Amino acid sequence: MGRLLRCILLAAAATILMSGHTMARSWPADDQTIQIIVPAQGHGNTRDAIVQLISAKLAQKLDRNLQILNQGGAAGSIATELAARATPDGSTLFFAWGEILAIHPNLDRSTGQPALPGFDPIILIGDAPNILVVNNDLPVHNLAEFTAYVRSHPGVVNFGSIGNGSYMHLAGLLYMNVTDTNMVHIPYSAAGLATSNLISGEIQSMFQLVPGALEPLRANKVKALGVMSAARSPTLPDIPTMAEQGHPELQSSNWFALLAPKGTPAEVITTLNTAVNEILQDPEVHDRLVHLGVSPRGGTPAELEEHMQNEQKKWRRIISVSDMSIR
Repeated sequence: MGRLLRCILLAAAATILMSGHTMARSWPADDQTIQIIVPAQGHGNTRDAIVQLISAKLAQKLDRNLQILNQGGAAGSIATELAARATPDGSTLFFAWGEILAIHPNLDRSTGQPALPGFDPIILIGDAPNILVVNNDLPVHNLAEFTAYVRSHPGVVNFGSIGNGSYMHLAGLLYMNVTDTNMVHIPYSAAGLATSNLISGEIQSMFQLVPGALEPLRANKVKALGVMSAARSPTLPDIPTMAEQGHPELQSSNWFALLAPKGTPAEVITTLNTAVNEILQDPEVHDRLVHLGVSPRGGTPAELEEHMQNEQKKWRRIISVSDMSIR
C-alpha cells in the first residue's frame, strides 16, 4: 500500500510540473490579449510615445494582441492598485515611471511604507535625465559658475517646475542639498508655461527633463549647463554631465519600466525581458527613443529591482530632509 501511495503521489507531482511547463511554453495563448495598464490619461506626451512604441513592437514579436489601458486618477494610485491586483498570468502588465515607482510612495506618508509592493520587475526601458537650463541673460556658462552665482544671491535665484514632488522639483532640491545653496522654487501647472517664463526671464532656471528642453535648446532660447546623468545624453551629446563637472552625485531622471503583478511565472518574465531587450536593440526603436529625448536602457529584472530600490532610497532622503508630503 505504501509503495502504491508513493507512486500515486509521484505521478501527481509529475502532472503538476508538466502542466506548469506546458503553461509557460504556451504563453501567451493563441487567443490571449495582453493588457498594459498605464497610470495616467493619454496626452500624447513622451511616456505615451514610449509605451505605444514598445507595445506595438512587443505585439509583433509575440504575435499577439496588446491593448493599452490608460487609467488616471489619484496620482496614479488607482491604476497601480488595479495592476497589482490583476491575475498574475502574463495577461496584465504595468508600464510606469520613476514618479510612480520611487517618488509617490515616499511622498504619501499615510501608507507608512516607501516600498512599492505588488509587482515583479521585468525591464528598465529607458530614462529621460534632468538638464539644468537657464535664461540666456543669466551671466553663467557652466555648473561651477551657476553655483557661484546662486551662492552669491541666496534666496534670490529661482527655478521652475511642473509642481511639488515632480522630478523637476526634486532635482532642484537635490542640487541645493548637494551644493548647500538656497534657491526659490516656483511651481507651475504646465511645463510649457514654465519654459515660456524661463525664456522671458520671469524665472532664471529649470531642472527640466531632456524631452521638454529640446525645442528651446535647439532654437537657442535657453542655455544648457549640465545633464544630470552618469553618461551624456545620446540626444544632446555635446552637453556635459554634472558628473563631468565635479558632481557625480547630481543624477536625476524620469525612468520608464515594465512590470507584472507579483507572482507572474518566471518563464513569462524571462520571455518578456528577452523580447523587450531585443526590441531596444532594434535601430529603429533606439533612434526613435533618442529622438524623443530618452536614453534606451534594458537589462535584467534584477537590475531593474536594484534600480528601483536605489531610487526609492535616494528620493526618500531628499523628501525627508525637505519635509515634503502629499498627505
